[in-house]
Amino acid sequence: MVKIQVLDPTMDTTQEPLPITPTLQSLRGARIGLVDNTKYNSDRLLLRIAQVLEQQHGAAGHVLRKKKKAGVAAHDEIIEEFKRGCDLVVAGIGD
Repeated sequence: MVKIQVLDPTMDTTQEPLPITPTLQSLRGARIGLVDNTKYNSDRLLLRIAQVLEQQHGAAGHVLRKKKKAGVAAHDEIIEEFKRGCDLVVAGIGD
């Protein structure tokens, strides 16, 4: 006898909604967090994005941090640093 397991991919609607951070009205003076996922050229892409945001939109600066590896979420230290010191975060994908 073969057992078949059926998985339900739908989300449980009884969960509380996630809070949404207010949208920035301007990038002028914004501090940018960059999450490098460790894939090839991810850091180059992120640094180019930061350069455009700083030069063309007045962002104040950036911080680049590298995840431990591509297949995992950013570790807690990165998240806490960005929560304390960044106004927006950009996650990059290389390859």
